[in-house]
Amino acid sequence: MLKVKKINVGYGDLQVLWETSFTVKRGEIFALVGSNGAGKTTTLKTISGLLKPFSGLIKFLDKNIHGLHPYKIVEEGIIHVPEGRRLFPGMTVLENLELGAYTKKARVKRRDSLENVFNLFPILRERKNQLAGTLSGGEQQMLAIARGLMGAPRILMMDEPSLGLAPKIVLKIFDAIKEINENGVTILLVEQNVYHALKIAERAAVLESGRVVLEGRGEELLGDEHVKKSYLGR
Repeated sequence: MLKVKKINVGYGDLQVLWETSFTVKRGEIFALVGSNGAGKTTTLKTISGLLKPFSGLIKFLDKNIHGLHPYKIVEEGIIHVPEGRRLFPGMTVLENLELGAYTKKARVKRRDSLENVFNLFPILRERKNQLAGTLSGGEQQMLAIARGLMGAPRILMMDEPSLGLAPKIVLKIFDAIKEINENGVTILLVEQNVYHALKIAERAAVLESGRVVLEGRGEELLGDEHVKKSYLGR
């Protein structure tokens, strides 16, 4: 579904990604894991069109997208839930969700999408008239994911959805990610929480210093000695 092939990306003269390659298959959860500063966020920003690669290519459903503007990439069905949530704090939960239905395709599905995200995160229905900035951290993360779903994604890219959350809330977020995937949405998950990410991912890649150093099934990488030593503390 998504093919990233040998992309080299950076900020000015600072190169961050080096010949980075991986593929995401239709219907799966693919996890891109690694430590802080490994280049995970840069990878998602490049797929979203916010950064342009120096070289390499990105294909979505066999179409080259690495030269498209971000709004065109959104129209293709690639939706990015950014690190830090990036909500509109002075707007209500409902207003944030409605802004997620940005494209023509998403607007047509807006009513059904709204009901689906309220069923996935019932607390958002209760808080729909509350300002987003007054929600708890966990509720804000749920809203960020729900806003992404309002865009009618073919593939949903999530950047550090568990960051800064209490352990109980982290489990709820990962359960929600699994449910979203079971409902037919392909997931590209970027996470520092390597254990939880690999537990739910069909396949995964480990990114270190801008390079993919390991790739395989999630359960296989959980048993890999390098992953255990570097990321799981054992």
